[in-house]
Amino acid sequence: MLLRKTAPTASPQAPKSKSREWVDSLLFAVIAATLIRWATFEAYVIPSPSMEHSLLVGDYLFVSKLHYGPITPQTPLQVPLTHQTVPVFGFKSYSDLIQLPTYRFPGFSSIKRNDVVVFHVPHESQYPADLRTNYIKRCIAVAGDTLEIRQGQIFLNGKPGAIAGAPQTTYFMEVETPNDEVRQALHDQGVVDYDQPDGIPAAGTNPETGKLGYIISCPAAVADYFKKQPYVKSLDVTAPAVQLFPDVADFHGSDAMSAVQRKWQLDSYGPLPIPKKGQTIALTPANAAIYYKIVSQYEHNKNITWGTDGMILQDGKPLTSYTIQQNYYWMMGDNRHNSEDSRFWGFVPEDHIVGKAVLIWLSLDPFGDATHKVRWSRLFSTIE
Repeated sequence: MLLRKTAPTASPQAPKSKSREWVDSLLFAVIAATLIRWATFEAYVIPSPSMEHSLLVGDYLFVSKLHYGPITPQTPLQVPLTHQTVPVFGFKSYSDLIQLPTYRFPGFSSIKRNDVVVFHVPHESQYPADLRTNYIKRCIAVAGDTLEIRQGQIFLNGKPGAIAGAPQTTYFMEVETPNDEVRQALHDQGVVDYDQPDGIPAAGTNPETGKLGYIISCPAAVADYFKKQPYVKSLDVTAPAVQLFPDVADFHGSDAMSAVQRKWQLDSYGPLPIPKKGQTIALTPANAAIYYKIVSQYEHNKNITWGTDGMILQDGKPLTSYTIQQNYYWMMGDNRHNSEDSRFWGFVPEDHIVGKAVLIWLSLDPFGDATHKVRWSRLFSTIE
């Protein structure tokens, strides 16, 4: 008799407990959300007025990672769905024991002039590059451009740049008498001061002239409106005096040229070339400060120091030329006198780019009452 070997009958698996089902579901949700956030879209909220009027405080955005391509994590040891700290508890959410080289997957668009871009701010050396604070600004110039600002006007490659959005300028508006009519006009024209409880700018005196009026930030069209009003005596551009890029104050007596020596200001800046991948730069004391962060930090070169003769040193020897290893971009806020941007800290490396802001899905007015809290007209509007 021929005997056939049979497989043993498998015993039925015990059903999962309710707690195990919850754990499995939660784990799946976290993994799925992490992948979606990394590779497709991520939600952000606007906390400051640096992009007004294009983006308002209280706008909730979707930022596309698909446009420029998602980038692999540099810091893989991190609590999922966190950034720098764990919410509520406030302790560090990552370990930098492992740092990996980054790779950007192909996207369906390159970074273009006028794109509204989210990026990791490059000057925060206390964090790994992929965990630095996220900023949102408009890309004003791309790699290979030469940027210049003349009396607040952007010039690219010697020609006036076509800038999207509604750039704002800060003015001192001198008035005959501050009153409810002026306050109502400021409100109606969308002029906001987030330091005031009701959002309407408060009257004060110009510290330089002693004249009575309001400090306001607004687009050119709103400024033109106020210039025509009988209660307005004058409307003058006012820009704070600030330290701009390149700032060589930390180079201790160096001969390098700073923005101050170049007499660069917020509304009068450049010309400045934007570095492009593969470009070889001849380094001199006149331009070394412009490229120091690129050579010493952003492109991970070793043994880079600063010489007192205004030159970059590698292994103690002057570096007279350098080939750029990635593209760089120039980012500026639309609220031109109230934005900490590339004018303050320089170029944004391509590997710091997070994605393109594409859609406002919710907008909440911080000064609106219960019936006017939602800015309905901004819901599901595209970002330009």
